[in-house]
Amino acid sequence: MTLRIAPISGPALEVALPHIAQLRVEIFRAFPYLYDGDVAYEAQYLRPYVDSPDAVVIGAWDGDRLVGAATGTPMEDHAGAFGAPFTARGYDLSTIFYCAESVLLPAYRGRGIGHAFFDEREAKARALGRTHIAFCAVIRPEDHPAQPGDYRPLDPFWRRRGYSPVEGLITSFGWIDIGNDTETNKQMQFWMRDL
Repeated sequence: MTLRIAPISGPALEVALPHIAQLRVEIFRAFPYLYDGDVAYEAQYLRPYVDSPDAVVIGAWDGDRLVGAATGTPMEDHAGAFGAPFTARGYDLSTIFYCAESVLLPAYRGRGIGHAFFDEREAKARALGRTHIAFCAVIRPEDHPAQPGDYRPLDPFWRRRGYSPVEGLITSFGWIDIGNDTETNKQMQFWMRDL
């Protein structure tokens, strides 16, 4: 297996977009997101990463196959629901870089790719002069009936990277859970670190 991790931009990003959308649908279907996703919606959701000069998309390939991707963008370029809690707390959005998501097929986990994804996004944030970097994760109850017995939260990994949850810094975002017909809002906890 030959793994390659690199930023994707320009025409290559246009080509990769539907593959990243498919990865998002596949990965976020698992606990804790339980997202009943749609590839067409995801491709539309990802469009701003093509159009924003300060966004970054990093891909992970096994040969020619895209097996993972991570995205990041200046906080003020992302959806308003994500910036609003920071503004309400007095943060200047122009100081924050937002790590929107990392998706990686299970067979490729535990090989340092997650670290590489964060390294690339943190480097982009520093290059843009940002002083903080943040992401958010869905909050699910510990006794959620869909939680598999072998589920391991990513909190220890994020803490090793220097991130910590910011108490009270929460937003909500809606999607359809597997097995449901309607969209419901989920609470999302922000994690952040200084750069």
